[in-house]
Amino acid sequence: MAKTLKQMTCSACRGDEPPLTDQELEHYLPQVPEWNLVEERGVKKLRRTFKFGNFVEALDFTNDVGAAAEEQGHHPIITLTWGKATVTWYTHKIEGLHENDFIMAARTDELYADG
Repeated sequence: MAKTLKQMTCSACRGDEPPLTDQELEHYLPQVPEWNLVEERGVKKLRRTFKFGNFVEALDFTNDVGAAAEEQGHHPIITLTWGKATVTWYTHKIEGLHENDFIMAARTDELYADG
């Protein structure tokens, strides 16, 4: 049986790999259905805003995502405001999306569900 994204671990990105193709994106996107595919200055990224009851809950979630990111060596952009944390995953080295971004999006969803 194939592993789910949240069961996978990030692989080291060497920087010489191409970003995921549209066909590969179509494979991964249904596995993280609440994430939006956005494009900024030609770079595709995954983004989701998580809602909380107050600032402290959003901050705790941000810290949990940060710890998971550090563990995997793959780091997001996180924007924290009162009751919200917006997480953006993409791979800087390849200026686009890598399998790692989908793995971390799934793990981020899991942290939110467990919160």
